[in-house]
Amino acid sequence: MNRQAYLATGRMIAILEAFSKARVHLHGKENIPKGSIIFVVNHFTRIETLLLPYHSYLLTGVPVWSLADASFFDSPLRGFLEMMGAVSTRNPDRDRVIVKTLLTGEANWVIFPEGRMVKDKGAFRRRLFFPSSGERPHSGAATLALRTEFYRQRLIRLAGDAPAEANRLKGLFQIGDLGPVLSGKSWIVPVNVTYYPLRARENVLSRLADLLMKGAPLRLREEILTEGSMLLSGVDIDIRFGTPLEPLASLASPAIQADIASTAGIGFDDALPSLPAMKREAGKLMERYMASIYQMTTVNHDHLFASLLRVFPFKAIAEDDFRRRVFLLASEVLQSSEVNCHQSLKSGQIALLTDDRYHKYRDFAVLALEKGVVSRRRGILIKDRAKFSAPFDMQRARIDNPIGVIANELVPLTGLQREVHLMAWLPSWLVRRRVAAVLEKQALEEFEADYRAFYHDKESKERQVGAPVLLKGRSRRLGVVLVHGFLAAPVEVAELAAHLNAKGFWVYQVRLKGHGTSPEDLAQRNAHDWRDSVDLGYALLSAICDRVVLGGFSFGGGVALDCASRVGNVAGVFAVCPPQRLLDISSRFAPAVTVWNRLMDSLKYQWAKKEYVETVPERPQINYVRLPVVGVRQLELFMRELEPRLARISAPVLVLQSDGDPVVDPLGSRRLFDMVGSKQKKYLKFPIARHGILAGPGSEDVLAAISAFVQEIVPSVEGGLPRNL
Repeated sequence: MNRQAYLATGRMIAILEAFSKARVHLHGKENIPKGSIIFVVNHFTRIETLLLPYHSYLLTGVPVWSLADASFFDSPLRGFLEMMGAVSTRNPDRDRVIVKTLLTGEANWVIFPEGRMVKDKGAFRRRLFFPSSGERPHSGAATLALRTEFYRQRLIRLAGDAPAEANRLKGLFQIGDLGPVLSGKSWIVPVNVTYYPLRARENVLSRLADLLMKGAPLRLREEILTEGSMLLSGVDIDIRFGTPLEPLASLASPAIQADIASTAGIGFDDALPSLPAMKREAGKLMERYMASIYQMTTVNHDHLFASLLRVFPFKAIAEDDFRRRVFLLASEVLQSSEVNCHQSLKSGQIALLTDDRYHKYRDFAVLALEKGVVSRRRGILIKDRAKFSAPFDMQRARIDNPIGVIANELVPLTGLQREVHLMAWLPSWLVRRRVAAVLEKQALEEFEADYRAFYHDKESKERQVGAPVLLKGRSRRLGVVLVHGFLAAPVEVAELAAHLNAKGFWVYQVRLKGHGTSPEDLAQRNAHDWRDSVDLGYALLSAICDRVVLGGFSFGGGVALDCASRVGNVAGVFAVCPPQRLLDISSRFAPAVTVWNRLMDSLKYQWAKKEYVETVPERPQINYVRLPVVGVRQLELFMRELEPRLARISAPVLVLQSDGDPVVDPLGSRRLFDMVGSKQKKYLKFPIARHGILAGPGSEDVLAAISAFVQEIVPSVEGGLPRNL
């Protein structure tokens, strides 16, 4: 192999990787041992045939060659593969080349035991009573590792006992210096490569293939279609290196040891007496590294959706129910399991239940609909069971049935499969109850953790002031989520919550993150945190009630409107004294202080920086008395982002404002009202000379107006879909 060509090709791969939108994440680098290594890898695309040798070389400093399917060399990639050290499976000298380079430490190797790019994982599932059937992965990598160590141990023995035979073996393998051979060691390192998302669409590469590769095999074009779209549209490639296996430990049987010690001349292809024992050991090694490879699969959202859809016992499933089940898998099952998770599964999953703003469900549903795996009717998915019937054509599966392929990836994860089956059989009412319990517990645990972390002896209020509250209603037809204002806490809306609860409604008092603890907590929060807070409240009550109304006071009204603009199924939304922008709030000092702080930062005058400003709250028993300036900046950004979203709101809207509000300019709340896109909206003013109109003199009229608005929505809920569809 031309080393310069190898390095130049590696640089080309680095450039291509940087040019593409692929994101390569390496895990388990500490598992790569010193010595000669065979990397055994699951095979899905041509991408890993190129990327793995490159990244493995960067980690080991040793050239990494690969054993590639012969069909790859019938394509225009042949020259590129050869420069990267790829050897065809049809090469008659392949085994000798591999053993020789492993013995000398000249190169490490990448081998794909599955053979095909997609393998039916059901053939490798661990079963209790019946053995798995179907095509098994190849044991060639194990055989080559054993043969390498066989000859290494033989050379160590013969160097002293039979130097003539040792010299003959040196000539057979073209070994100059025996030193590296005698001191070396071989390893097998299992590697799993997982791609997310997996999508096949027309792309630039496929069109170039049409123009430049007339008559190219259909299979090659399909692979370019899949892999090109993955690279160009952006894909996460998680590469995991597992615990190394030591082939030497498999050579302990008396038959193998006898052949190692034999002084007779043994040819490379001779049938040895220990051959049956070697085959048995190779099979055992293969079982071990394939189990390791499959257990390292990086589980992602597509895996959960596809696996649940595959095992769901009925033909139809409501989309809300489907998303709730996957939420539970992601939030409960994965958190307590030992599987590897994609980074998107390591943070909160509330968006699955609300606006799906990261498009995890939407993208999966689009793919499933495009491929005919499901059809959709009024929020119901109807699945085509034939798409999940095994066996399916693995040669075309990536293009024709990617959902089946994705579900297939999780089949060997027996423990997770069991949980997916259990989740599929849960009745929908129990799924809803579990979702509500998970969310209520999550909100309380988040508050307790923040309260402990940010407790301020002289400023923090009692726990009950800041804790979120769920009030049980008499009917599940409609629930109300209430959001407090900036610098406040859930108890701020307690009077309104009690009033609505007395009417029979379920009510949830949200705690916006950063509130109910201390100003230091608020200083670390942003719009993303506040959206998550109100989304949790909406998801919780939507799991309990048929429909949900959102409402909030002051800034909380803006947060409620923001949620209504993103979540299409909100029954209604009301906002009490909501500011449209920061200038509508009387505290106009915040922008100036922010500019001053930036100036002080640039001049390195940290002592002059003003991080908090004293305030005079209407309800000091609830509100913070110090205002973090950075928090006001986040408030301003949130309201700016809200403005263009107001036109998207289609649910009934009520805006309530006090005439003599000393905090929020009534003109601002009116402008906000005018921006709302709903055709059913109402603006009410009250002759009250304070901002906090949900409590105190005159508040009974405000509470009555809100209650009437909510009760008007109840009849429309009656005509909705059945509760436990």
